Amino acid sequence: MKIDRDSKLLFIGDSITDWSRARPIGEALFDSLGTGYVGLVNAFLNVTHAAHRIRVVNMGVSANTVRDLEARWATDVEALKPDWLSVMIGVNDVWRQFDARLQTENHVLIGEYEATLERLIVRTLPRLRGLVLMAPYFVEFNRADPMRQMIDDYGAVVKRLAEKHGAVFVDTQAAFDEVMADIHPMGIATDRVHPTLTGHLIIARAFLKAVGYPI
Repeated sequence: MKIDRDSKLLFIGDSITDWSRARPIGEALFDSLGTGYVGLVNAFLNVTHAAHRIRVVNMGVSANTVRDLEARWATDVEALKPDWLSVMIGVNDVWRQFDARLQTENHVLIGEYEATLERLIVRTLPRLRGLVLMAPYFVEFNRADPMRQMIDDYGAVVKRLAEKHGAVFVDTQAAFDEVMADIHPMGIATDRVHPTLTGHLIIARAFLKAVGYPI
């Protein structure tokens, strides 16, 4: 597995990462990591890699965009000094362009999204042992759906930045697409964004596969 022994692994993102984690810092005490994919990743690591002593921290905040991540990066990432960092952000950057289309001040267009995410990567990468970039996703069959198309474009940005900076890329959208061949989206995420437990397990499995976990 790519994640070293005795590493601190920090997850940052929006509500999908947050998922009721403890404040101010989500750490592995009962459900303090939240009950979503971060908690599931931690559970898998505890069951099979307990001797590796990987310390998992959850710093997701609901409704965040990449703009919000940059505003809290110093306190929620740099001050916590992770060895490995996982970032999944983008769905709200896209979603606000559809559900709040007239509030343009809250829209994070793709150019700003890419520039901001890359600034954070460049700022942080020298202090990390490893970086994981997870694509945003939309649980939608129809790839011609306007929001699905835009999510795919933002996901392509994440893949490009991962390749450019030598990060591990998690194709979260592809992981959902695979399962949607057999399970209707309503069984994975009732609003096509916020996952059921099945959806969170899809994300956890995609993350673990990408870091070389034997799953």
